[in-house]
Amino acid sequence: MDALLQAQNAYRSESQPIRTDRGTEYEIFARITHRLRQAAAKAKGVTPALATAVHDNRRLWAMLAADVAGDGNRLPAELRARIVYLAEFTRTYSSQILNGASADPLIEINSAMMSGLRQRSKEA
Repeated sequence: MDALLQAQNAYRSESQPIRTDRGTEYEIFARITHRLRQAAAKAKGVTPALATAVHDNRRLWAMLAADVAGDGNRLPAELRARIVYLAEFTRTYSSQILNGASADPLIEINSAMMSGLRQRSKEA
């Protein structure tokens, strides 16, 4: 009985699902975008929650830019260049958000990335 119970526990719905790299990237984008959206909706000016969400978003994009700049990255060169451009836009626009600009452009960019990640995972 112990072996059966252990097997059932291992496959319960509480177990972590196996995720692909794209699935993990999607999940990170979803979390950060949700936090950006939530903080921007509640914010009357710059709040600590908005500043933290903007900072985390900026870090995510910096990591993406570093990843696509690596020699081992297998994405097409044009897509890699677009990601670097978006990372640079995100970096500069984040400063504007911290000075009172709307977070909507970053939310839209992240949502487009999530859509692309979802589309690519369906193709794979």
